Amino acid sequence: MRNRELARLSIFAALIAVFGLMPRLDIPFAAGVPITAQTLGVMLAGLLLGPRLATMSVALFLLVVACGAPLLSGGRGGLGVFAGPTAGYLVGWIFGAFVIGFLLVRIRMKSPFLAALSSSLVGGILVIHLIGAPWLAWAAGLTLPQAFLASATFLPGDMLKAIAAAYVYRLHHARVSRSERNA
Repeated sequence: MRNRELARLSIFAALIAVFGLMPRLDIPFAAGVPITAQTLGVMLAGLLLGPRLATMSVALFLLVVACGAPLLSGGRGGLGVFAGPTAGYLVGWIFGAFVIGFLLVRIRMKSPFLAALSSSLVGGILVIHLIGAPWLAWAAGLTLPQAFLASATFLPGDMLKAIAAAYVYRLHHARVSRSERNA
């Protein structure tokens, strides 16, 4: 791995940590899974790093969390978070970041915004919730439909994060396109 790639994936791991500084918002019926801004960091990593580096970036962040760094929203960290109701969502971040980057490379749309939004919706929302909700059901003693219903409460915020990530990607894409034309 080149130094530039290592720096980029480290920056996005740090960005996910910074989004964890925003206060968490707990929803009583979500069985301990908070609303956080950290999913936005996962989406941005997938869009701006590509599948391989985004996956590594999220995995690096979670490794640091597992080592005890209180980087998750609400100052949580340590191995215990991987046994609680949020663990499936955390693991889902890894797969979600990969899927976002993977789809973005393969989607052929004229609009960079729509390609990024589509990728974020599938990887950043669908994949994360498909992994997180079953774990939530198991860890919180919910039925699978109850867990998916609790998970659905996060969809409006996740949609806003996907739109924001797609907008940032569109700005980045326009800047890169301009610099390529000027080169």
